Amino acid sequence: MSSQLHLPLDQQARSRVNLWQELWHLLKLASPIVLSELGWMTMGIVDLIMVGKLSPVAIGAVGLGNAIYYGPSLFGIGLLLGLDTLIAQAWGRRDFDECHRWLAQGVYLAVAATVPLMLLVMGGALLFTGHGVNAQVSSLTRSFLVYLNLSTLPLLVYGAFRRYLQSVGRVRPISFALISANLVNWALNWALIYGHLGLPALGVRGSAISTCFARVYMAAVLVYAAWLHEKGRGHALFAHWPRFDLRRLRMLCALGLPAGTQVVLEVAGFGAATIMASHLDPISLATHEIVLNCAAYTYMVPLGISAAAAVAVGHAVGGGDRPRAGRAGYLAIALGAGFMACMACTFLLFPKQILSLWTHDAQVIALGEHILLLVAAFQIFDGIQSVTTGALRGMGETRYPMWMNLGAYWVFGLPLGAVLCFGLHWQLTGLWTGLTAALILLAIALLLRWRSDLRREAAIIPAV
Repeated sequence: MSSQLHLPLDQQARSRVNLWQELWHLLKLASPIVLSELGWMTMGIVDLIMVGKLSPVAIGAVGLGNAIYYGPSLFGIGLLLGLDTLIAQAWGRRDFDECHRWLAQGVYLAVAATVPLMLLVMGGALLFTGHGVNAQVSSLTRSFLVYLNLSTLPLLVYGAFRRYLQSVGRVRPISFALISANLVNWALNWALIYGHLGLPALGVRGSAISTCFARVYMAAVLVYAAWLHEKGRGHALFAHWPRFDLRRLRMLCALGLPAGTQVVLEVAGFGAATIMASHLDPISLATHEIVLNCAAYTYMVPLGISAAAAVAVGHAVGGGDRPRAGRAGYLAIALGAGFMACMACTFLLFPKQILSLWTHDAQVIALGEHILLLVAAFQIFDGIQSVTTGALRGMGETRYPMWMNLGAYWVFGLPLGAVLCFGLHWQLTGLWTGLTAALILLAIALLLRWRSDLRREAAIIPAV
């Protein structure tokens, strides 16, 4: 009798232990990926800081060049997001050769996408540096992009090997690659921009060349890490390199195209908001840029957790353990929401101190304090939508997040922001109200979809 009474308590205790173990495993997986995302963003900041000593024209050229390059390159990286699902689920089934086969198809896709993406960047350079752009900025931007464009292949190869390594649980090399690449980028910026160590002073071109070398270095580090991993299981990485497989490539694109489009839609949504803000007064535009930087930096953490969620859920789905997939997803969502709740409190309690890191202009700070209230309001929802997108990707669901991003930003949030901003004359407050509403809607829709998908018995992506 007493043993029967204590059995449920024992089961609860074991459940709690398993929950803490799974949370610890998720944290170990997510922490290096979060560091990688922060390192990725820091690399662009370092470039701007290093060229900032040259002239305002140089800052404008690097900023415009990165903006033109960002969209196509981000889409290319997004194409490879399907590897999260396919490799993680194969790893969950303990089918390690299958992981290797998917890596190879990811590399083939990276190579195939390189030339079209480079052509898009060249077209963007001609389109966005033409009429109306300062002649000096235009010339420097085009020169910058010629060299930066050469980094496309190593960037995509890095993306393929990154997806592979994190999907098989090898995340430390990823954070090492990005942290050390920042040091490589800084050193080469110092040498090539200003002409140290006997090298020519190349200015803005030097910044692009240093970024290109840093990306080659990042790719090389991850290729070496993958080689070590495969060698450890007695399987030479390149001696048994799989052939091009059109059927697998189609499966990868079926997942990657929606995922890449979703990423571009989200980033372009905030880009459209910036274009609308540029039609307001200079104080509003400056405030918008600063607040957007604040929101983007905090977003890097749930973005890293999102990648970890895709891997953890994929492992569980591949292993046929649906309850563990649900726990992994909900733990990741709670982790992302919890971090963003802390960030919301920070924005509410210390708005002036945060804004002062960028400016001491009293008007910008006054308006910025008001806009940061809206940023604080959507932080938790931003964390939920980002991590839930990753959890859904782990289950093989990439189309729904794409359509919801299209609807939330482009059908609902941005038109609402435009009406409030220009129609009702709420100015910048109206614009950010629209973005806040879009993120709330997106978070709710994705969370409901996650709950719905969990109720399905069969995995969305079958074993090949």
